[in-house]
Amino acid sequence: MNNTARVPEERRRTARVLVGSTEAQLADLWRTWTDRPAIEYLRGPESGLVMVQGRTGGTGDRFNLGEATVTRATVAVRDGRSETVGTAYVLGSHPEHAALAAIFDGMLDSAARDRVMTEVIEPLEREQALRDHQAQKNARATVVDFFTVARENDGFGADDDEDDE
Repeated sequence: MNNTARVPEERRRTARVLVGSTEAQLADLWRTWTDRPAIEYLRGPESGLVMVQGRTGGTGDRFNLGEATVTRATVAVRDGRSETVGTAYVLGSHPEHAALAAIFDGMLDSAARDRVMTEVIEPLEREQALRDHQAQKNARATVVDFFTVARENDGFGADDDEDDE
Protein backbone atom coordinates (compact mmCIF):
# COMPACT_ATOMS: atom_id res chain seq x y z
CA MET A 1 0.00 0.00 0.00
CA ASN A 2 1.09 3.52 -0.79
CA ASN A 3 1.12 5.71 2.31
CA THR A 4 1.54 9.09 0.63
CA ALA A 5 -0.36 10.98 3.30
CA ARG A 6 -1.87 14.37 2.61
CA VAL A 7 -1.68 17.02 5.29
CA PRO A 8 -4.93 17.34 7.28
CA GLU A 9 -5.77 20.79 5.87
CA GLU A 10 -5.53 19.54 2.29
CA ARG A 11 -7.52 16.41 3.12
CA ARG A 12 -10.29 18.55 4.64
CA ARG A 13 -10.25 20.82 1.60
CA THR A 14 -10.46 18.00 -0.96
CA ALA A 15 -13.09 16.09 1.04
CA ARG A 16 -15.20 19.26 1.33
CA VAL A 17 -15.00 19.81 -2.42
CA LEU A 18 -15.85 16.19 -3.30
CA VAL A 19 -18.87 15.94 -1.01
CA GLY A 20 -19.96 19.51 -1.87
CA SER A 21 -20.18 18.61 -5.53
CA THR A 22 -23.17 16.91 -7.08
CA GLU A 23 -23.33 13.24 -7.94
CA ALA A 24 -23.84 14.22 -11.59
CA GLN A 25 -20.66 16.33 -11.63
CA LEU A 26 -18.55 13.49 -10.25
CA ALA A 27 -20.22 10.95 -12.57
CA ASP A 28 -19.42 13.12 -15.61
CA LEU A 29 -15.80 13.50 -14.52
CA TRP A 30 -15.45 9.75 -13.91
CA ARG A 31 -17.17 8.85 -17.18
CA THR A 32 -14.63 10.88 -19.18
CA TRP A 33 -11.61 9.79 -17.10
CA THR A 34 -9.02 7.97 -19.21
CA ASP A 35 -6.68 5.37 -17.71
CA ARG A 36 -9.09 4.46 -14.92
CA PRO A 37 -7.52 2.57 -12.04
CA ALA A 38 -8.96 -0.72 -10.77
CA ILE A 39 -11.45 -0.13 -7.97
CA GLU A 40 -12.35 -2.56 -5.18
CA TYR A 41 -14.98 -1.72 -2.58
CA LEU A 42 -13.64 -2.28 0.90
CA ARG A 43 -16.83 -0.96 2.51
CA GLY A 44 -20.14 0.11 1.15
CA PRO A 45 -21.48 2.29 -0.09
CA GLU A 46 -23.84 1.99 2.84
CA SER A 47 -26.23 4.38 4.54
CA GLY A 48 -26.84 4.83 8.23
CA LEU A 49 -27.75 7.36 10.88
CA VAL A 50 -25.46 9.63 12.86
CA MET A 51 -26.36 11.77 15.85
CA VAL A 52 -25.89 15.46 15.12
CA GLN A 53 -24.77 17.54 18.08
CA GLY A 54 -24.97 21.26 18.59
CA ARG A 55 -23.44 23.64 21.12
CA THR A 56 -25.28 26.26 23.08
CA GLY A 57 -24.23 29.60 21.63
CA GLY A 58 -21.82 27.80 19.31
CA THR A 59 -19.22 27.24 22.04
CA GLY A 60 -21.17 26.11 25.10
CA ASP A 61 -22.46 22.77 26.30
CA ARG A 62 -23.21 20.09 23.73
CA PHE A 63 -26.72 18.84 23.12
CA ASN A 64 -28.18 16.25 20.74
CA LEU A 65 -29.87 18.06 17.89
CA GLY A 66 -31.18 15.00 16.05
CA GLU A 67 -30.24 12.27 13.62
CA ALA A 68 -29.05 12.62 10.04
CA THR A 69 -28.68 10.05 7.26
CA VAL A 70 -25.11 9.61 6.00
CA THR A 71 -23.74 7.38 3.24
CA ARG A 72 -20.16 6.18 3.41
CA ALA A 73 -17.88 4.30 1.07
CA THR A 74 -14.29 3.06 1.24
CA VAL A 75 -12.46 1.84 -1.84
CA ALA A 76 -9.04 0.50 -2.78
CA VAL A 77 -7.63 2.24 -5.85
CA ARG A 78 -5.03 0.24 -7.79
CA ASP A 79 -3.19 1.80 -10.72
CA GLY A 80 -0.73 -1.05 -11.39
CA ARG A 81 2.10 0.61 -9.48
CA SER A 82 0.47 1.34 -6.14
CA GLU A 83 -2.63 0.85 -4.07
CA THR A 84 -4.30 3.62 -2.10
CA VAL A 85 -7.48 3.79 -0.05
CA GLY A 86 -10.16 6.44 -0.45
CA THR A 87 -13.03 7.18 1.90
CA ALA A 88 -16.03 9.50 1.69
CA TYR A 89 -19.02 10.36 3.86
CA VAL A 90 -21.92 12.13 2.16
CA LEU A 91 -24.92 13.65 3.93
CA GLY A 92 -28.10 11.88 2.83
CA SER A 93 -28.72 8.57 1.12
CA HIS A 94 -26.53 8.91 -1.99
CA PRO A 95 -24.51 5.71 -2.56
CA GLU A 96 -23.18 6.64 -6.01
CA HIS A 97 -22.02 10.07 -4.80
CA ALA A 98 -20.20 8.51 -1.83
CA ALA A 99 -18.57 5.89 -4.07
CA LEU A 100 -17.34 8.41 -6.64
CA ALA A 101 -16.06 10.77 -3.94
CA ALA A 102 -14.18 7.84 -2.34
CA ILE A 103 -12.62 6.91 -5.69
CA PHE A 104 -11.33 10.43 -6.33
CA ASP A 105 -10.21 10.65 -2.68
CA GLY A 106 -8.14 7.50 -3.14
CA MET A 107 -6.68 8.79 -6.38
CA LEU A 108 -5.44 11.89 -4.54
CA ASP A 109 -2.92 9.66 -2.74
CA SER A 110 -1.77 7.99 -5.98
CA ALA A 111 0.34 8.95 -8.96
CA ALA A 112 -2.78 10.61 -10.44
CA ARG A 113 -2.84 13.25 -7.67
CA ASP A 114 -1.79 16.21 -9.81
CA ARG A 115 -4.32 15.31 -12.49
CA VAL A 116 -7.13 14.91 -9.95
CA MET A 117 -6.25 18.27 -8.40
CA THR A 118 -6.18 20.01 -11.82
CA GLU A 119 -9.16 18.32 -13.49
CA VAL A 120 -11.45 17.60 -10.53
CA ILE A 121 -10.76 19.46 -7.29
CA GLU A 122 -9.81 22.91 -8.59
CA PRO A 123 -12.65 23.29 -11.14
CA LEU A 124 -15.24 22.02 -8.64
CA GLU A 125 -13.83 24.30 -5.95
CA ARG A 126 -14.08 27.35 -8.23
CA GLU A 127 -17.66 26.46 -9.16
CA GLN A 128 -18.60 25.98 -5.50
CA ALA A 129 -17.00 29.31 -4.55
CA LEU A 130 -19.03 31.09 -7.25
CA ARG A 131 -22.21 29.35 -6.09
CA ASP A 132 -21.52 30.25 -2.45
CA HIS A 133 -20.71 33.86 -3.39
CA GLN A 134 -24.01 34.15 -5.29
CA ALA A 135 -25.94 32.64 -2.36
CA GLN A 136 -24.31 35.12 0.04
CA LYS A 137 -25.08 37.98 -2.34
CA ASN A 138 -28.72 36.89 -2.54
CA ALA A 139 -28.91 36.58 1.26
CA ARG A 140 -27.39 40.05 1.76
CA ALA A 141 -30.07 41.52 -0.49
CA THR A 142 -32.69 40.47 2.05
CA VAL A 143 -30.92 41.80 5.17
CA VAL A 144 -32.92 44.32 7.17
CA ASP A 145 -31.14 46.82 9.41
CA PHE A 146 -33.63 47.06 12.27
CA PHE A 147 -31.92 50.09 13.81
CA THR A 148 -32.37 52.02 10.55
CA VAL A 149 -35.98 50.88 10.30
CA ALA A 150 -36.56 52.06 13.87
CA ARG A 151 -35.06 55.50 13.13
CA GLU A 152 -36.98 55.84 9.87
CA ASN A 153 -40.20 54.92 11.62
CA ASP A 154 -39.57 57.09 14.68
CA GLY A 155 -42.69 59.05 15.32
CA PHE A 156 -45.09 56.71 13.57
CA GLY A 157 -48.10 56.30 15.72
CA ALA A 158 -47.18 59.28 17.88
CA ASP A 159 -49.68 62.11 18.18
CA ASP A 160 -48.22 65.06 16.24
CA ASP A 161 -50.32 67.51 18.26
CA GLU A 162 -48.37 66.70 21.43
CA ASP A 163 -45.17 68.08 19.82
CA ASP A 164 -46.83 71.48 19.24
CA GLU A 165 -47.61 72.10 22.90
